[in-house]
Amino acid sequence: MKNLIESMLNEVGVTINGDKPYDIKVHDQRLFSDILLKQSIGAGEAYMKGMWDCDQLDELFYRLCRDNSYTKVYSKWKSQFITLRNSLINQQTPEKSVLVAKRHYNLGNKLFERMLGPSMAYTCGYWKNAETLDEAEFGKYDLTCKKLQLKPGEKVLEIGCGWGGLAKFMAEKYGVEVVGMDIGKEPASYAKKHTEGLPVKIFECDYRATHIYNPNHEKFDKIVSVGVLEHVGYKNYETLLTLSREFIKDDGIFLLHSIGRDTTANYCDPWIDKYIFPNGHLPSLKQLGERFEGKFVVEDHHNFGAYYDKTLMAWHENLTKYWPELKSDYDERFHRMMNYYLLSCAGGFRARSMQLWQFVLTPKGKLRGYESIR
Repeated sequence: MKNLIESMLNEVGVTINGDKPYDIKVHDQRLFSDILLKQSIGAGEAYMKGMWDCDQLDELFYRLCRDNSYTKVYSKWKSQFITLRNSLINQQTPEKSVLVAKRHYNLGNKLFERMLGPSMAYTCGYWKNAETLDEAEFGKYDLTCKKLQLKPGEKVLEIGCGWGGLAKFMAEKYGVEVVGMDIGKEPASYAKKHTEGLPVKIFECDYRATHIYNPNHEKFDKIVSVGVLEHVGYKNYETLLTLSREFIKDDGIFLLHSIGRDTTANYCDPWIDKYIFPNGHLPSLKQLGERFEGKFVVEDHHNFGAYYDKTLMAWHENLTKYWPELKSDYDERFHRMMNYYLLSCAGGFRARSMQLWQFVLTPKGKLRGYESIR
């Protein structure tokens, strides 16, 4: 077992107990059987338990993800089983959708305040003209607003408002009214508090609970959804896009922002699914394109996934900086879990094995065309 894993690591220049910063340091030999038996979950759980370490996890995962070399020690039948299960059973029903809030988004607003910074944006920053995380995240907010062509007095529906950072920005900087909803109890509570006095209404509910946030089936000038599609699941894309089409004016604009993958698959990484984003799923262009048909015209498709590496590294830097302040509320196992999550994902985006897409969609096509903004 050790020889198989050692051979795979050697192919990408990683040495067991070597002296390079991306080499792994093994503290418990059971690590190798855990990886072969439980694969992604085994590797992640072993790290959480302190069975192995790496000075630069992001660089390790960059090397593993660039050529998908880690799949050589993974059993294909397990991924096939997960694919079959998810093909038959909807993993993102209204009842199941709240699990991700319980598992992750409700971990504590103080944690996310320290990790995310003033923007409270938990999605990829736009680093084109930015030097800091705050500049990148507020730059992303402004880019999003400009793509939406917001005008004072317009009404905007935000599907998945998180901690209300974008809603607050749109209301303050562009003078629009916002209706937002989120399934996370703590993020929604935070958003309500931090948008007081602004023309913003926040609801704690699933996007399918239209009777709560849009009982009269009002049509909005603009719709925006940033970082929610990853939790919707491919079996529910039709529902999300049908509701969006129903709730938008014929001359409106819908901006959809999501992580994506280059190949179609019906499952998420098992460790991420278990510990970070239960029942998550990254869409492919094929899956989305099929659902756009008959509902929306794709006016613009912008991929800035390379920026997610810098964003994740900045979040990790913040978490490290403020951990002495936070550790009284969380144990070391949690700390290692968060490090593993942030740095492994940074390595994955660095390897370009995941993408970040912004789609600008219109119901009937923009007369005289839509001018892209970068």
